[in-house]
Amino acid sequence: MKAIVFNVLQCVGCYSCQIGCKDEHCGNDWMPYARPQPETGQFWMKLREFERGATPQVKVSYTPVPCMHCDDAPCMEACLTEGAIIKRADGLVIIDPIKCSGCQLCITACPYGAIFYNSGLQIAQKCTGCAHLIDRGWPIKEPRCINNCPGDVGAFGEESELASEIAQAEKLEPNFGETPKVRVYYKGLPKRFIAGCVYNPATKDVVIGATCTVSGAAGNTSAATDDFGDFWFEGLSKGTFTLTISGDGKTKTITGDTTEKDVALGDIALT
Repeated sequence: MKAIVFNVLQCVGCYSCQIGCKDEHCGNDWMPYARPQPETGQFWMKLREFERGATPQVKVSYTPVPCMHCDDAPCMEACLTEGAIIKRADGLVIIDPIKCSGCQLCITACPYGAIFYNSGLQIAQKCTGCAHLIDRGWPIKEPRCINNCPGDVGAFGEESELASEIAQAEKLEPNFGETPKVRVYYKGLPKRFIAGCVYNPATKDVVIGATCTVSGAAGNTSAATDDFGDFWFEGLSKGTFTLTISGDGKTKTITGDTTEKDVALGDIALT
């Protein structure tokens, strides 16, 4: 069975994966695997860009999102036309461009938003895993999105060959519903962070070496502010937290919640 592992920590947001997919499928008819992808409106490989936090504590994260080629694919279950969506022996899930009726039920069913409707052709379309290249003996033996990446972010191959990488990876959280059994895995997906800058309003200077401690459902850890008065807690869970800051003979306590988003506290006056 084929699988993909993305190490998002290596992704710099160059969009080469997205461009490679477009180059391979726009204007090219790869029947019986796929009809041409439209130049606009569809991204069979979509690089999602996330701005996290708020100025001045901001991070940008990138996540490449193709079809997950689910074992228990919700799109297959939703499809009313027999054989219109198939899972191949190698695990790749393909929408048959001839049998597809254009009912769009698969689009609604996909929890990752990875299926698109081509209004001109009146069919649903998505990533094929570049099955046409793999079946025709393309020497590189991997999809164009992965081959086009200059940072070696993705690895494509047999699930057994990628077992050690998969063991260190996790599944992408779906937009809705439960996570299906997927064949696309991710290493280094961003977790929640809490950050801020501690200063002493009396001296109008940052506080260096203040002890910052986080406790609660979000995590339990501590750190000291750096030479700029900054502290960063990364890799946290989603949940409530209590932050205690001690320095210059003063202590401040802040409560919050990382469930919905990262927490950037900005400048914190230690009074």
